[in-house]
Amino acid sequence: MGKNLIQQRRGKGSPTYRVPSFRFAGFAKLPAMSDELIRARVVDIYRDAIHSAPLAEVLYDNNKKGLLIAPEGLKVGAVLEIGASASLAIGNALPLENIPEGSLIFNIEKMPGDGGKFVRASGGFARIVAKTREGVVVELPSKKKKVFQPKCRAMIGVVAGGGRLEKPLVKAGKAYHIKKSKNKLYPRVRGVAMNAVDHPHGGTRSSHKGRPTIAPKNAPPGRKVGKLHPRRTGKR
Repeated sequence: MGKNLIQQRRGKGSPTYRVPSFRFAGFAKLPAMSDELIRARVVDIYRDAIHSAPLAEVLYDNNKKGLLIAPEGLKVGAVLEIGASASLAIGNALPLENIPEGSLIFNIEKMPGDGGKFVRASGGFARIVAKTREGVVVELPSKKKKVFQPKCRAMIGVVAGGGRLEKPLVKAGKAYHIKKSKNKLYPRVRGVAMNAVDHPHGGTRSSHKGRPTIAPKNAPPGRKVGKLHPRRTGKR
């Protein structure tokens, strides 16, 4: 008697695995590629339940709003530039071929125009190592080197919110609520694995659900049936 794999249980769509997307601010990604320089003014900065990094709400030139991963040092009112002719400033997005070697970048596109897929977690950054015929070599936070297409865009700087993991959770309840906010599965201990004092299914060395069938010592006459309560237990 087996049980479903976790990915099979998740696919069923039960409330345990259903992500509360109505609480999320939206997708934080770069706008579609354009030959012209795109300017975005930072309207607000806030945190989102699904993103570990703070999000910057920006207003583009065409009066449309969007979300971007916020870098360290970003302020409300700052103007970001997106495009090949953008300046080399924190928060600006340029193609990798236009960013000098050794620069710290984040929110790197996997394919040109996809909005950013790599290095988006709080405090994360990658580094441009070299530029070759095959593409631009980038060292990811895992120290692994990956080759990207030169036209892939990336934002300059370090993702804000660094040091998030340095603060201890202290107690299991904090970890439970963090998982619950994103609807991640939190481990539950089986009752049969507990001691008898902790759960009705606990006790006995085998995984056996059960409770003592011996009638209590002070049970009324109508309940004093079956296995009567022994006068004492153990060896003399």
